Amino acid sequence: MHVCQQAWFSKIIHPSRYLGDEVNSVQKDPAAVDVSIALAFPDVYEIGMSHLGLKILYHILNLQDWLSAERVFAPWVDLGSELKKKGIPLASLESGKPLYEFDIIGFSLQHELCYTNILSMLDLGNVPLLAKERESIHPLVIAGGPACFNPEPVAALFDAIVIGDGEEAAFSICQTVREWKLDGRNSRPELLKELAKINGIYIPSFFKAHYNTKGIIQHIESLIKGYEGVEKAIVSDLNCYPFPAKQIVPFAELVHDRFTIEIARGCSRGCRFCQAGMIYRPVRERDPLEIVRIAERGLHETGFEDLSLLSLSSGDYSCILPLLKALMRKVAERHVAINFSSLRIDTAISLLMKEIKKVRKTSFTVAPEAGSQKLRDIINKGFTEDQILDSAREIYEGGWNLLKLYFMIGLPSEEDSDLISIVELSKKISRLAPQGRKGHVLNVSISPFVPKAHTPFEWLPQLELEEGKRRINFIRERLQSHRVKVKWNNPEASWLEGIFSRGDRRLTRVLLEAWQNGAHFDSWSEHLNIDIWKEALKRCNLDPDFYILREREHDEVLPWEHIHSGISKEFLLSEWQKAMDGKTTPDCRQYCSNCGVCSDNDISPVLFDTWHPLEEKKGLKPKQPNEQGKTYRLCFTKLEKTKYLSQLELIKVFIRAFRRAGMDIVYSSGYHPMPKLSFAIALPVGTESLNEIVDVQAKNIQNTSLTIRKINNELPSGIRVLSMEEIGIKETPPRIKESYFYIQMNGYFNKEAVDRFLMSKSCLAVKKRRNSEITVDIRSQVKALNVLSNSELELIVRYGKGPELKPAEIIKNVFTLHDSQIEGMRILKTKSIII
Repeated sequence: MHVCQQAWFSKIIHPSRYLGDEVNSVQKDPAAVDVSIALAFPDVYEIGMSHLGLKILYHILNLQDWLSAERVFAPWVDLGSELKKKGIPLASLESGKPLYEFDIIGFSLQHELCYTNILSMLDLGNVPLLAKERESIHPLVIAGGPACFNPEPVAALFDAIVIGDGEEAAFSICQTVREWKLDGRNSRPELLKELAKINGIYIPSFFKAHYNTKGIIQHIESLIKGYEGVEKAIVSDLNCYPFPAKQIVPFAELVHDRFTIEIARGCSRGCRFCQAGMIYRPVRERDPLEIVRIAERGLHETGFEDLSLLSLSSGDYSCILPLLKALMRKVAERHVAINFSSLRIDTAISLLMKEIKKVRKTSFTVAPEAGSQKLRDIINKGFTEDQILDSAREIYEGGWNLLKLYFMIGLPSEEDSDLISIVELSKKISRLAPQGRKGHVLNVSISPFVPKAHTPFEWLPQLELEEGKRRINFIRERLQSHRVKVKWNNPEASWLEGIFSRGDRRLTRVLLEAWQNGAHFDSWSEHLNIDIWKEALKRCNLDPDFYILREREHDEVLPWEHIHSGISKEFLLSEWQKAMDGKTTPDCRQYCSNCGVCSDNDISPVLFDTWHPLEEKKGLKPKQPNEQGKTYRLCFTKLEKTKYLSQLELIKVFIRAFRRAGMDIVYSSGYHPMPKLSFAIALPVGTESLNEIVDVQAKNIQNTSLTIRKINNELPSGIRVLSMEEIGIKETPPRIKESYFYIQMNGYFNKEAVDRFLMSKSCLAVKKRRNSEITVDIRSQVKALNVLSNSELELIVRYGKGPELKPAEIIKNVFTLHDSQIEGMRILKTKSIII
């Protein structure tokens, strides 16, 4: 039974997270595949489904007929509690298969604060937490992602870990497991030895760390001859691997709810604080022609309204302006806006803005990282205050109201004067906004710096916790303005991240201790309990200052010494020395910095310096704000799993289905053009319907029957358009006079209670709102209430102008029921009367 079929599921927060069956999800017969892998993301659906790496692996692995890749995310606290209490194992979205039944479970480790969620997911999935506790009957538990470049604090949890790019490595792991299964072998140690032969695969159990009396690692011993360390896996050319154009279209609104294309991997800038810029070297750009093709197909297959061009520094893509122009020619007519994940200040911002705003102004983030030139040189950020101010001026002059600034505190050699520089720079930028323009806001984000492995700052101490709090308050107190909003990362979260980012295997005990005492969702400020972690460290006799405040000697054996990113230690030391001297290193696109990646791995940067797309005769379709089509009224069903979609989620489902079906929808004018469609009264979450109504303005519809078929081909199971009729030009939403509901529940309906209710002149009930309560007379809301049997009821509700109760709340009050008694009650709207 799928979790959403449980009677208690109706009380779960954001139920659309757990439904599955999204458009473009892959369903395979479990009995027809040789190997199954659960792609596990240790955070909620909205965050996990925003991650492009998950989409890439899901696509590549599911291209194989013999292999099934399914998804599983960390359930939120409420669902996790119910699963644990009722003994229901955590299962995948696609088939509902419990975690313990998969051949492989692959976790994505994007940061260190997700580690307790890994334990929770394994525990809920009935999988032993530690690799040494697993036998041949258990899944192979693996991990990948940037946090794996120092995997030691969680090494004991995993049988194998992917270091570097996952496309080749993940496929090779699945192939090896397939051969192992088909050969009838069941020796887990032998399987691990086979996996160790794959480039980029780290087997933690094949290494042992030895410590001196001070707790510092003396040496890391390899337990397998010839397996002395692990070189990262590198995809030498992105263009050699299929990219997912048919990306899953979620029901829930994601953190990054758009179609995303990775235009490049790696960064050449050499920012010394940035782990991603170091470990993902060298730069490998995707062919611009292929990017355009992927965008065209992907937007058609998904119906997304936004296109994101993703890389560590999108503005550095060699032919970014020709690419952007080519994309705009393709997507502007479809009202698709283009977003950049990151733009550097010294890129051609004004030229890029000119293209971007042809459809819709998307947000801009400027990342000075530091307020003073001294610190920007230390971290090799490579631009001046004048460049920062010029870029901000261009953004404001381009018509943007919202600008985001990103700074770090706790960078090497930072003093209070550097904090004042953050304040002064922010004020200067705020003053650049045109006077009198409404809606201008400058968001200033502050994050404590966390030194990371494989960077020039890996030896340096981190800012002390209380000092981090002081510096944040120092900036906040000096930036109090209605035009400037200061946001900050929790220093306690950065403290915990810092412990694990450069930690060793002894921290596994701390992790288990904290988790057993309630630690979970540590990246969520409302759930992080730092006292649990301090107590866990104390119980394990480990001093957090050993990991946070201690400066490492340059000849110290670091916990990740056997994990090779391709960057030489000599290069990192050279960059550390340059930082201490305040010297910068140029972009390696112009000057090779001899970091070691290209020479050691026999690869080189992949760049597309020149590209001149053919100019199409057909230009951008001119905007016509007053353009009107005809209004069509659609009647549709909302059944089965889709009853758990909220009204906002339902609206998005229809907009994207209309776009995939090729409908020429009319858009509003203004800053943020929106499709012109309007629904009748919002159906409560959990209620099914045979008769919902939406009006949409569209053009060029010749055959409504054909249009219905096209729309239905793009809708999820449970939602079907039944009819479509033209009603002329109509801007007002459809108004419902009354609705008929069929209600089914086991044995609570009795005629006496109904008679008492119908004979009463009024029946007052409390309607709860977010921050208040109001009293509602539900008797005036109910036109009829008919008992069909002791488990069936017909309810006719009339709609007026005042506040109303939902059908479930009416039934609860009429029959004096508790919340637990109405769990599993089925409510089906059968008919609506339109005014």
